[in-house]
Amino acid sequence: MDQSPKLHTFLTMFIVLLLAYPIAVLSSPQQTGNHGKLRVSQNHRFLEYEDGTPFLYLGDTAWQLFHRLTREETDLYLRNRAEKGFTVIQAVVLQSGKDLAAPNAYGDPPLVGSDPAKPNEAYFKHVDYVVAKAQALGLFVGMLPTWGGNWKRYNSKPPYVFDTNNARAYGVYLGKRYKDKPIIWILGGDGGVYLEEEKEIIAAMAKGLQEGDGGTHLITFHPRGPGQSSDYFQQAPWLDFNMNQSSHGAHDHDNGLLIDHDYSLKPQKPTLDGEPRYETMPVGFYYKNASRYDRFDDYDVRQAAYWSMLAGACGHTYGNNNVWQFWTASREPAFYANVPWRPSLDHAGAFQMGYLRALFESRPYQKLVPDQSIIVDGPRQGGARIRAAVARDSSFAFFYSPRGENFTVDRSRIKGPRIREIWYDPRYGAAYDVHTTDNTTFQTYTPPTSGRGNDWVLIIEDVSKGFPLPGSR
Repeated sequence: MDQSPKLHTFLTMFIVLLLAYPIAVLSSPQQTGNHGKLRVSQNHRFLEYEDGTPFLYLGDTAWQLFHRLTREETDLYLRNRAEKGFTVIQAVVLQSGKDLAAPNAYGDPPLVGSDPAKPNEAYFKHVDYVVAKAQALGLFVGMLPTWGGNWKRYNSKPPYVFDTNNARAYGVYLGKRYKDKPIIWILGGDGGVYLEEEKEIIAAMAKGLQEGDGGTHLITFHPRGPGQSSDYFQQAPWLDFNMNQSSHGAHDHDNGLLIDHDYSLKPQKPTLDGEPRYETMPVGFYYKNASRYDRFDDYDVRQAAYWSMLAGACGHTYGNNNVWQFWTASREPAFYANVPWRPSLDHAGAFQMGYLRALFESRPYQKLVPDQSIIVDGPRQGGARIRAAVARDSSFAFFYSPRGENFTVDRSRIKGPRIREIWYDPRYGAAYDVHTTDNTTFQTYTPPTSGRGNDWVLIIEDVSKGFPLPGSR
């Protein structure tokens, strides 16, 4: 009888708790060296460097980074994120509304007279510092030129900040200034496009960026949530990859559905979730009956990340409600922020995003194709839904069980004389090599533990490929 053994003895769990955390940190992937600019992969599903090295987009939302932190605080924040394995820092250059004229930590507003045609050099010198520090740490900056409130027309009143002319000129300015820096342009800024004039302003800014940087940086669009860039710009030649915002509305919201949608579109473009549920964010905070006491935790973060990745995303974005706004007790909190940003940097979900990256980079993840047909039985909807992806050459497959519930797999889909089965614990980045067999028929798997917060990843692979145990580097 071929069964995966339970791994919940006292000794095993003691070892996991005592050892897995430091081992995972020490073996977390280092930032990739200089491999050139980023580009879309040949199959239009992933991102990579010019030399073909895969690039896994692992973002952190630091929307207020340019505005609120000193240089010393910036150094602390960026080092923390680099050490945890993040690859992209998402930050906004221009706030909107009354905050447009707000100064940074050194008293410098971004614009002279709130005019995008008059950038304040002192402010952008600080932005330069942040970008240079990120580059030194191997990080890309996902730079949002502006929040959406500055280009919106629908349900808005003048005076407006951007029109097609100054949007293009502002794009040229940014493009030239950061032409040779590790930048990914993220247009939109939490805005939905409802009018043709709005679409024209966004297109003008994109054109300006490309004129300024010579088209050397990737461009995407951060939509209003829940929403998808593909709803507005799928056919736009400047949109290199899609971004959705699955948002913060509910527990167990399957953001993989948004990835499924984009994955089926033509022309094919990589896609990812640029703003899923944030750790410590009140669940559905924008609903009238929402409770500030019900907050998303690290399990909610992991569930969104693995659902998204196994649906075919080219990466994922993490967020913490206290960190994006760099909240301290001296500031008015947004959306019920309640823990200062410094200790929030080390909340569990942030570490666990590094473990996700370690898992995917332990295998040639760019071969993965989402494929639910390999699962012949198991939860297919709701919070326990199993998602799976199989390598194009059938050399390995990943399965994610959010609640540790049983599921049955058609193992004949993995090619090779012998197959290996591994349980990966996404809470601690610990891997367990549990079985090797030449039996490739149907098999039901029982994850080591079950219930909310007991999510597991199963790896089934061809033994002859000699893949390392995840986290063993």
